[in-house]
Amino acid sequence: MPRHLDLERDRGLRIEWSDGRSSYLPVSLLRKMSPSAETKKLREEMASNPLAVLPSSGGGQLRAEDAELVGNYALRIRFSDGHDTGIYTWDYLLRLVEPTTLDSP
Repeated sequence: MPRHLDLERDRGLRIEWSDGRSSYLPVSLLRKMSPSAETKKLREEMASNPLAVLPSSGGGQLRAEDAELVGNYALRIRFSDGHDTGIYTWDYLLRLVEPTTLDSP
């Protein structure tokens, strides 16, 4: 579980975990790996179709406009491209930091 979260809107999310570790996740990675149903579907399509592309952020630099806690188990991030439906649980954020566990059950 995180002890401290610091959202740098133009750069990424810095996390200090309760075990003393620190992690940093860039905004672009957070958006690409959003746990929302629509983004999961798009990632599956991209895996099966090499010509599929992620939608652009509207021509400007992608930003994390805002973040809010969801209970005591997750974070919701609103991006400059309007996406805000992904709920990033603490476990999911940790798995993004340690990508080898993303495909684990």
